[in-house]
Amino acid sequence: MTIHDLSGLRPAELAATLDARFETLDLASRLRLAAGIGRAVFTSSLGIEDQVITAAIGMERLDIEVATLETGRLFPETLALIDETEDRFGIEIRRHRPQESDVAGYVAQYGLNGFYESVEARHACCHVRKVAPLARALDGATVWVTGLRRSQSGNRAATPFVEYDAERGLFKVNPLADWSLDEIAAYVEKHAVPTNPLHRRGYPSIGCEPCTRAIKPGEPERAGRWWWENDEKRECGLHVPEAAASSLTSSSL
Repeated sequence: MTIHDLSGLRPAELAATLDARFETLDLASRLRLAAGIGRAVFTSSLGIEDQVITAAIGMERLDIEVATLETGRLFPETLALIDETEDRFGIEIRRHRPQESDVAGYVAQYGLNGFYESVEARHACCHVRKVAPLARALDGATVWVTGLRRSQSGNRAATPFVEYDAERGLFKVNPLADWSLDEIAAYVEKHAVPTNPLHRRGYPSIGCEPCTRAIKPGEPERAGRWWWENDEKRECGLHVPEAAASSLTSSSL
């Protein structure tokens, strides 16, 4: 099956068809099929699963752009990994940064680290540093490739391989949705994929430095993200439809 065989389907129908097809494909084939839909952009957080996708794109020379959200608050180890990954796979990772005026507006209203004080302030910071830059990274794209996996958290347990994001007007492809951490680690070892040294220090999920801690034994993978909040479904807004919709009309900054 090629994407041309499915060209008459409506977006939601195409997404459902591809979602079923992905079940039988390996990673490279999933990514190749995703690239066939149209202009594809993979947004990487430089986490271990994202490094697997970047490795597949680079080794297979797939027509998928690789981008990252350089929030201004990332760990030094994460920043160093961007350069190392580009050198390893001979690719460009496009950096998308927050607007200086938006950051200044946030700091004026909440303070530099105001995200510790309330969920509202934290969401506002994520909007400035991640959600708004993501919109720029995906501008003009047909396909958004992500590293979401079902086993990352209960909130992501039902993650499909392919879905149509009607709010953004693009196909969202999650080629590692069914992969476990053991499968990720095996791929990394087999292909000598560079990874963030923080993973070996107890950080399975890595975001901005002020908002990420190492997890304790037995905690879920994403327990170290925004650990001071009580909501077990903590997200930054990148993968939450209602947050994406509200960000378009946000006037808080």
